[in-house]
Order: sequence, then structure tokens, then C-alpha cells
Amino acid sequence: MPTVVVAASHAAQLADDLIRAGVTVRATVAPEQLAAGAAAGLLTGVDALVLEATARALTPELVQACDRAGARIVPLCAGDDARRAAAFGLGPVLPADADAWTIAEILAAPAAAPAPVAPATAGQIITVWGPHGAPGRSTLAIEIASELSRGGRRVGLLDADSHAPSLALLLGLADEGPGFAAACRQAERGVLDAAELDRISTPVPVRDGTVAVLPGINRPGRWPELGERRVSAALGACRDWAEYTVVDAAAALESDEEIVSDLTDGPRRNAAALAALRAADRIVAVLSADPVGVARFLRGYGELRAVVGATPIAVIANKVRPGALGIDARGQIRRTLERFAGIRDVWFVPLDVRGVDAALLAARPMADIAPKSALPLAVRRFAADAIAPPLVFTRAEQRKMRTRPRVRVAQGVTAP
Repeated sequence: MPTVVVAASHAAQLADDLIRAGVTVRATVAPEQLAAGAAAGLLTGVDALVLEATARALTPELVQACDRAGARIVPLCAGDDARRAAAFGLGPVLPADADAWTIAEILAAPAAAPAPVAPATAGQIITVWGPHGAPGRSTLAIEIASELSRGGRRVGLLDADSHAPSLALLLGLADEGPGFAAACRQAERGVLDAAELDRISTPVPVRDGTVAVLPGINRPGRWPELGERRVSAALGACRDWAEYTVVDAAAALESDEEIVSDLTDGPRRNAAALAALRAADRIVAVLSADPVGVARFLRGYGELRAVVGATPIAVIANKVRPGALGIDARGQIRRTLERFAGIRDVWFVPLDVRGVDAALLAARPMADIAPKSALPLAVRRFAADAIAPPLVFTRAEQRKMRTRPRVRVAQGVTAP
């Protein structure tokens, strides 16, 4: 039988049961104490780690340490922990109260093959997140959706912000319509499909395509309608509806256990944002290019990474201008993010006050109102680099981009 390390809140009792089941237990440890550095020493010569896969315990660093040691992870999951374990490609997932004999059978069996990758035809979920302080999440979500719709792509734009939804206001849409809350209700009933999403969404023509928009709730008190199960089910249906679904998520990432007290199954204000982030194929993390915005982003980035696990995160520094950070604003942002968060690739979007104001006044994307602005061009390069396959540009667009400085090349270095 294999040799294991047990990291669980009931590690001592579980270890005794595993020994009786014929498993050799090397050590027991509390999950929150299993940092990556400590794991490296514990996992030497160990076949598996039986882990209570909480958000604090199951981290990218721990998974990497197990990979280096050649130890498989047997995750014990409760609630949302199963989704987190699946994001790391772990399996099979066992309940948190699984008995030792079940665990022993899993340990004796060959390691499960990696979960099959979704077919290329499945739509992608792109969730746009940023910390508090209006870094420009909604504006960039609109511009990214508009850019992805070029060439006839089917693109959806969803407002999952349960605190301050704004897509309807920014696009001049009526917020009394069905919107994303209706999609969540239909998903809970099991009747949400592509035809229903077409019916309840609002098509918004943009310069080179159309974006189907599902506005958010029109009153803050309606946030319980955006429950985690509903949002997850609705986003699952969106994969069969659109090639790309861009989701505007709220900044807050707390789980709200204190708010609901003992009602463990009660609604949570931030469930919509957490569900949108966990369901995403890629996260677009937005920071405001000023000292306060960078500090807020660094404080929230660790929490974001704990929520999304190994999901790729593309970082955009928005509202870049020299006044707030000195002459070399991009260089300072790049060095700060690499030093304090290990982020090396950064995309930069310049500040264009006149263009943003004109788009806000017209309730249209900037790509329509100010197509020559550096902002939509920067978003176009970001979409081609980080999300969609390379886009086909017209000759006029190619000439225009050659006459402008590049916003981002490899490693985030600005080039002429």
C-alpha cells in the first residue's frame, strides 16, 4: 500500500483509520499549516497527499510542490472545494467526510487521467474583474466584447455585478428587461438554452458586429436572485450560445459567512462574482494605473488567485498616463507587479478622457465613437494577444497601427 501524508482538520482520526486499512501514514498536519515550503520536506518519498482541499490549503504553490515530489493529491472537498480541485485537474474528488477505506481504494487504484479538455467548439467564458475604486472594469468589458465580435463572432456580454451593475447605463439599455437575473432563473429551472438566451438578451450593434447583452439587476436589493448555482448554470448554458461570453464581475470576493451567520445554505452577496470567476476560462484583471489603484490591486490579487486557482489571469493596467506615476509609468507598474505579485506580462491601456466621455454621452462603445483613439486600439491588441485567435485587420488598420507605438510586446516591454 502507498505511503501518504494526511492534511485535514480531523487528520489524527483519519490517519488511525487509514493505518487500519493498510495505508502507511508518514505524517499528519493541519491543512492551513501546509505551506509550499513545508510541503517540500514532508512529501519526499511520499506517494500521495490526502488533503482537505480548502481555499487556504489547496494553492498553486502546493500543487507545484506535489508535482515536483511526484506525489498525487487526493482531495477531500466540501461545497465549492470540488470546483477548486477540478480547476487544478485533481480527481477523483471525495467528500470531506470520506471514510478511510474509500480513500484506501482510491490510493490503490492508478492515478486518474487528466480531465478531457473541452472541445474547441465550446464557448469560452471571459470574466473581467478589478478591485474597488472604479479601475474601469465595465468600460473594458464592453470594449473587449465589442472587439471579440469582429468578423461575425457570436459574443455575449453579461452583467454579474451584484453591487453596482452599470452595463445597461453605459450602453443606453432599459434595465427593466429580463436581463441576467432572468437567465439565472431559467437556468435553475433547467430551461435555459441558446434560443432562450437569444430571446431575453438585447442585441447591440457595434462597429464590426453585434454583441448580445444581458443587463444586470436594476436594484441592489435584488442580489439574492444571482445565487451561485444559478449563475454557474447560466454560464454553462452560455458556452453553447456564444463563442465568447464576457462577464462583468463585482470587486468583492469575500465569502460572506459572517453575514449569513449559521445559515450556511443562505444567499451570499458575492456569490455571483465568485461563481463567474470560478467558471471562467480566462480572467481579465484590471488595475487603475495610479499609486492607489496599484496598491488596491496587489491587495486583492492574492485573494483572486486563491479563488480561481490555476485559471489564467491576464492583467491590464488601465488609464495609463504619466502624471500619476511619473515619466516611466509603464516601467514602474511593470516592476512593482513583478516584485510584489510575480506578474511579468502586463497589457497597458492609455487614458483617453475625451473618448471615454464621448462614448458615455452616446452610450456606445469607444470603438464606435472614437475608432482612432489609442484606447480601442490597445484593447484590440490585447484581445488578439490574450483571448482570441489573431484577428484579420484591413490594410488601413494595419497602416494606422504601424504609425502608433505598441502598447505591449513580450514581457510587457514597450517598443517603438
